Amino acid sequence: MKITYISFKLFLIIIVIIAEIGNVASQQPLFFQTILDFYRDFFQIPPGAVPDVTNVKKSYDFVVIGAGSGGSVVVNRLTENSNWSVLLIEAGREEILLTDVPLLSSYILGTDYNWGYKVEPQDEACLSMNDGRCSWPRGKSMGGTSVINYMVYTRGFKPDYDHWASLGNPGWSYEDVFKYFMKSEQITVPYIKKSKYHGRGGFLNVERPMWRTPLARAFLEMGKELNYPSGDTDGLTPTGFSYVLTNTKDGARQSASKAFLRPIRNRVNMHVTKRSTVTKILINPTTKIAYGVEFVKNNKKYVVRAKKEVILSAGALNSPQLLMLSGIGPKEHLQSMGIPVIQDLKVGHNLQDHVSMAGLAFLVNDTVSIVEQRYRHPRYFFDYWVNGDGPYTLPGGAEGVAFVSTKYNENRLHPDMELVFGPGAFTGDTGGSLRACFNMNESFYQSVYKPFEGKDAFNVVPVLLRPKSRGFVRLRSKNPFHWPLLYPNYYKDKRDLRAMVEGIKMAVTVGTGKSFKKWNSRLNPMRFPGCEHLVFGSDSYWACCAQHLTTNLHHQVGTCKMGPSTDPDAVVDPRLRVYGIEKLRVVDASIMPVIPASHTNAVVVMIGEKAADLIKEEWEGR
Repeated sequence: MKITYISFKLFLIIIVIIAEIGNVASQQPLFFQTILDFYRDFFQIPPGAVPDVTNVKKSYDFVVIGAGSGGSVVVNRLTENSNWSVLLIEAGREEILLTDVPLLSSYILGTDYNWGYKVEPQDEACLSMNDGRCSWPRGKSMGGTSVINYMVYTRGFKPDYDHWASLGNPGWSYEDVFKYFMKSEQITVPYIKKSKYHGRGGFLNVERPMWRTPLARAFLEMGKELNYPSGDTDGLTPTGFSYVLTNTKDGARQSASKAFLRPIRNRVNMHVTKRSTVTKILINPTTKIAYGVEFVKNNKKYVVRAKKEVILSAGALNSPQLLMLSGIGPKEHLQSMGIPVIQDLKVGHNLQDHVSMAGLAFLVNDTVSIVEQRYRHPRYFFDYWVNGDGPYTLPGGAEGVAFVSTKYNENRLHPDMELVFGPGAFTGDTGGSLRACFNMNESFYQSVYKPFEGKDAFNVVPVLLRPKSRGFVRLRSKNPFHWPLLYPNYYKDKRDLRAMVEGIKMAVTVGTGKSFKKWNSRLNPMRFPGCEHLVFGSDSYWACCAQHLTTNLHHQVGTCKMGPSTDPDAVVDPRLRVYGIEKLRVVDASIMPVIPASHTNAVVVMIGEKAADLIKEEWEGR
């Protein structure tokens, strides 16, 4: 039976209508997984997808592990040389139609496109999550985490990259990396297309959602009230308040795979094997030269050799896991796991993340926000499928961002806090997908949000951009199919908690400000369980709230730190080569020495672009 792509769209609309009639909101995650499985049954290779190679060769010039934002870019650029053969190994599946819909991000997080990782419990954070464990979503798909993230496009600030260079990483200053942001970008926003700070002609589309709530304009107006720039300003990332820029195209998600791999799917020197889990990087323990990888597909083990390099792009959580499984990591930890040590390096250390607090809900007296049940109406799906417009084009519900400074920030040109504006809140999470993706304890939801369930509200989420706390990744065992142990150490450094309190207070100032008064905006008065004994709105109360409802934006970095040979914590050199091992390079978020004041997807794309040039410099002509 053959079903066209358009036919499936029509089928999906019918399913949505049936779902509306059947009132299946409480079963949405299972419902979405069922739809995903149905789609896969009919499309072995979705239209436009990169083919899954049937016969993997015994050797390639380059073997790339992971089809996320780093790996997708590297494969694109290396296969520009028709004399080089490249194998890309990805543990996940191909993207499909539903992963394209920006507003459905929280639903996709409940499917097998997410590895489903959760952190280990800690005393300072995640206290109101189930078992005290925050969720750390990671993409398991062609496109990696760019398939499940919130698609917000920011690029950091000049001091971010100048700091990297000052730590002993030549070639990574603002002046060095700016051209790679430009190279990857295809800006389509009419009134900033001519900006010297935005690129045209790159693979990665950057646009602005066409649909907007009236609340978003009020958010920008609040920026003016607080004496911050408001609207588009020139710079790597605009300071102040602005409408969100997104990695979408015509209203649909554009993942790294869609941007960088699908356009080159017919290159004969590129092979891709999907649903293939790399279990070990093969390294000669005597010469310390990486010569290939082992991976498992359909319960069968394969060995593939890399004639030039193995390039590890599995992300900030899986790259350190794979290095340690292969004998590269902290000596004592590897020995405790029974893994022979090939190279003693601080793999898994230096873990950083942008911790946030997404629990604020500003109630309003008009139907101007996102309430899940309201937007399950088929007409909104129709608007998305046919016109590329409507609320389903919002990236996870975000409409605006503000880069601001708390009183602790000494450099206002380098913001330490981001405020993400969303025209919805947990009060509108009538189907439960949003709280499920954060692993929120149901009793917490019942106490704080249930009294206002289904009511219109918006949220302003404070995001700590320059955390001082550092976590780490460890192996659970030497079994490559066991998930790693993740220790975020949120708020271990108390300076982070103090800054977050200031961020929360700034968010409250924005959400209850003059621009929102026309909707009688007011903060949800329900106290957070565990914080009832504290004065509502006091610094100690907000600190308690931050520790109970601890959220994140999938921005983990730093676990294979880039640094000079004199840095005892460095895992890779400034050319991203693993210290002490030849022919092995890491290209993903794990190499960042310090997390930038930015959403990380565009930064990883930049790293992929630069890494490809470094690799070409080393191997062209040899």
